[in-house]
Amino acid sequence: MGNETVVLRDDDPRRDDLESRGYTVVGQSWGARLELADPPDLSIVRRALDRVTAAGVSVSELPMTAADDLYELEKANNGDYPFTPATSHDLLDADATRELWSQGFRVFGAYDGGRLLGATLIVHRGTHAETEFTSVLAARRGAGIGAAVKAASILACATDGARVFGTGGAAANGASLGVNQALGYVVTERWYSYRAP
Repeated sequence: MGNETVVLRDDDPRRDDLESRGYTVVGQSWGARLELADPPDLSIVRRALDRVTAAGVSVSELPMTAADDLYELEKANNGDYPFTPATSHDLLDADATRELWSQGFRVFGAYDGGRLLGATLIVHRGTHAETEFTSVLAARRGAGIGAAVKAASILACATDGARVFGTGGAAANGASLGVNQALGYVVTERWYSYRAP
């Protein structure tokens, strides 16, 4: 039983039992939602995008021809994703990255010259859109790139009818949580990952 991992919401009463039996917390994660009114007020989201584009960075939805750039970005950042049993992030190979577009994902990215600085992947179905991941080059983190690509994805999906946006991540990545809260996301759930003694 030594390798068993159990993931429970923070309000799950079974947590006390696991802790009394010596299970230890090996990761924490969260889920958040942004719920838009109809018609939506997207002024905060637009400002996050405008701050970055005003500095000369180009932010837009990316075509499949950008797949190699996305793959290189993900390869550079893969080791920086915080791991928990509930938030693992596997590096796709170049072919699988190209297939994301045909699988219904939308990709939004930020370019400075010919370099992809950051990107976010989102899937939109009906009135709901869910972010798969957001990735920014280490040297450009803290400059609003992550917020800008996420803002671009929200604006585009909202124009196409999305009103509820979901996202999540590891608690260890406080910057990601801060970016999402600044865009209007509200944490709706927190999770604890436990490992058996």
